[in-house]
Amino acid sequence: MTMQAWRVNSWCEPEGMEWVGVGVPVPGAGQVRVKNRAAALNFFDILQIQGKYQVKPPFPFTPGAEIAGVIDAVGEGVTEWQAGDAVMGVPEGAGFAEQTVLSRDKIFRIPAGMDWARAAAFPIVYHTSYLALKHRGALREGEWLLVHAGASGVGMAAIQLGKALGARVIATAGSQEKLQFALRQGADHALDYADESWVDQVKALTAGHGADVIYDPVGGDVFDLSSKCIAQYGRLLVVGFASGRIPSIAANRVLLKNISVVGVYWGGHVKMHPEYMAAAQRELSALWLEKKISPEVSNRWPLAELPAAMRALGERKILGKTVLMCD
Repeated sequence: MTMQAWRVNSWCEPEGMEWVGVGVPVPGAGQVRVKNRAAALNFFDILQIQGKYQVKPPFPFTPGAEIAGVIDAVGEGVTEWQAGDAVMGVPEGAGFAEQTVLSRDKIFRIPAGMDWARAAAFPIVYHTSYLALKHRGALREGEWLLVHAGASGVGMAAIQLGKALGARVIATAGSQEKLQFALRQGADHALDYADESWVDQVKALTAGHGADVIYDPVGGDVFDLSSKCIAQYGRLLVVGFASGRIPSIAANRVLLKNISVVGVYWGGHVKMHPEYMAAAQRELSALWLEKKISPEVSNRWPLAELPAAMRALGERKILGKTVLMCD
């Protein structure tokens, strides 16, 4: 039996991947196989095929780390799942294919009312933002939360979760269209970070207090400037480096403001605490059912058009999440 899958044979740009027929994977002990209905795209997928991500699989490999579909086979020892179950999941790659094998503990039942595209768009961005805000940043009701890249997938999730946790949210983005998107997600204020006066605007909006928690998936200049508008005892969350530059911070600034610079590496946390995903998913599913969070999928592409979708994401043309439809 064969299926279609995207393959990376060497580090490349999106157009260098190959859409080829490969053997259908067989689930091993503790695994399930999912017939994919949708697969979501993340910025790190682009970095991975370019060889710029911290995880570098051996060649050839199939990228893709968020999927939704129907289980069509289970491996030895799997009793809690069966063929026909509708699930979302986080495979360790191999998501951009017609069928994907993944671990039994990295799949979740799709909550009522969630379609395939939103289910595929849900796991990584919401789990990352939930870990960042609730556990790493200890965001409290009434605090000021500053979310950078508010029109990205993780930014969208952070805004929604910040509001669900009772924070006052300021978002930044790079165009009027993206600022309006961030406001639709629930941000109380939206600022253009192409204009460096956003730092002073944050201070003004918070009456000089500054942001208690700053969610930064951008790095670079945005990180540097964030340290100028963070509150006393603030938490600066290091989520990623979409700008391409890994920044540093002067230790005296950390000292004088009593701030914490906090790493948020969701994948590493899950490896250290494998039980964490299920617990977080229960809380996130409850927030979905309460209509407090909902992924906005602004673009749907056929799976066979993955390079074009990657190119659009890499050129910052995407709002929220992009999903590849597999049917």
